[in-house]
Amino acid sequence: MATLKTAPTTASVDDFLAAVPDESRRRDAIAVRDLMRQVTGEPPTMWGDAIVGFGQQHLRYASGRELDWFLVGFSPRKAATTLYLGEGFPEKEQLMARLGRHTAGKGCLYVKRLADVDLDVLTELVRASVAQARAE
Repeated sequence: MATLKTAPTTASVDDFLAAVPDESRRRDAIAVRDLMRQVTGEPPTMWGDAIVGFGQQHLRYASGRELDWFLVGFSPRKAATTLYLGEGFPEKEQLMARLGRHTAGKGCLYVKRLADVDLDVLTELVRASVAQARAE
């Protein structure tokens, strides 16, 4: 079994966030860190060199593949802050419709500016994603 590149590390989350070059993206990242820490009750941990994750879960796919992953996480990328949320929670589509300006992939939510989204709805999205992950 290959070793995942994206695994928990001992690197400093605070140092990583302080090094985000764009001031606006850095402020957004700190706000997302605080939101996810509050919702999960877990400390932030660096996963690989660019993802901040909270909590941990063991995933087992139908194919037999298994891995350890975070409950929720984010990365302050150059183009947008990427939030990693679960895929299968029932409230997701309804909450995404009320969120505000964003784009989304299968398990990712892309936000260019945190000011463009409703933070209460974002908090509910994170809460629902964490609840689903913990229930599995």
